[in-house]
Amino acid sequence: MTPTGSLRSGTRLLMRLFLLAVICVLGLSSGQLQAERVKDIARVDGVRSNQIIGYGLVVGLDGTGDNSPFTDQTFRNMMNSFGVTVPPNVNPKSKNVAAVTVHADLPPFVKPGQTIDITVSSLGNAKSLRGGSLLMTPLKGADGQVYAMGQGNLIVGGISAGGADGSKITVNIPSAGRIPGGATVERAVPSSFSNGDTITFNLNNPDFTTAKRLVEAINGLLGPDMAFARDAASVAVKAPRDNSQRVSFLSILENLTVEPGEEAARVVVNSRTGTIVVGQNVRVTAAAVTHGSMSVTIAENPEAVQPNPFGEGDTVVVPDTEIAITQENARMFKFGPAATLNEIVQAVNQVGAAPGDVMAILEALKQAGALRAELIVI
Repeated sequence: MTPTGSLRSGTRLLMRLFLLAVICVLGLSSGQLQAERVKDIARVDGVRSNQIIGYGLVVGLDGTGDNSPFTDQTFRNMMNSFGVTVPPNVNPKSKNVAAVTVHADLPPFVKPGQTIDITVSSLGNAKSLRGGSLLMTPLKGADGQVYAMGQGNLIVGGISAGGADGSKITVNIPSAGRIPGGATVERAVPSSFSNGDTITFNLNNPDFTTAKRLVEAINGLLGPDMAFARDAASVAVKAPRDNSQRVSFLSILENLTVEPGEEAARVVVNSRTGTIVVGQNVRVTAAAVTHGSMSVTIAENPEAVQPNPFGEGDTVVVPDTEIAITQENARMFKFGPAATLNEIVQAVNQVGAAPGDVMAILEALKQAGALRAELIVI
């Protein structure tokens, strides 16, 4: 097929897609209340951000810099690059300079000349970066190549103040700051977006049911055998090779709505905060549970014993200890066969169990084989 014929066929395919998209959106919006857009549940393979990092100096601080050895070394190297030689026996120990790390995320499809936000964090013992300016800092990727150059004035949300007597107060974190648009992109990251005859959607939460429904939705829109599932996390779609057509093609697919499959039954317990999250599909088989608490109280009431008037003897202190044990009445509650989430919540609320008690109950149910869910402790 000639390039002109390929372009015409691609144009006809896009026109067909736009018409089908309108019909599909109108039909799904009225029938699927819990449907989500493809762009919210999946990401296009190859379209991703990349981390970059650099090391530099922040100058112009008001005596809140650091005195680390690597800061002095970096300061000497910078001065030497400007033709200024610092004598070896002179220790600059400038408190207006701080060594910092600079990191950022390089968005997908970013081009040279565009700017990105950067985060600057102190490496040494600098008290604050407020009022400082970052000097030109190269930001490198994992391959060692320079992808951006950072420089600019910091915005620091934290503040720190101290007195002559050693008292100090700190609000938020003054040793880190941001520079909006503080780095200029110098190199574009190669992307595999336009390679091959297919586009792959990677699900945020791998699920066989969701992958199957996504394939059915795309094939229902484009035609049979246009999409196929590679596994529970990836769905491949045949796509035009022309970049402009591929962009229009994806703009339609990413707004297609799909009803995700239900998540596996899980109970998540945060033992540090006492937070308990019970999933919708959690079930409990027939079981009877009783859970009570016991408290022990020890009180010391020493008494002073004095001898009779004009009698012989000394005043002594006699210990008097009172020990009381209180045990609350443990009420038993029963779960019926295949108890639902609502029934579990009602049963626990009836006995007024605290978060710690609920954790113990759930763990005991899991050990007894009555909890039909995965128990995750974080």
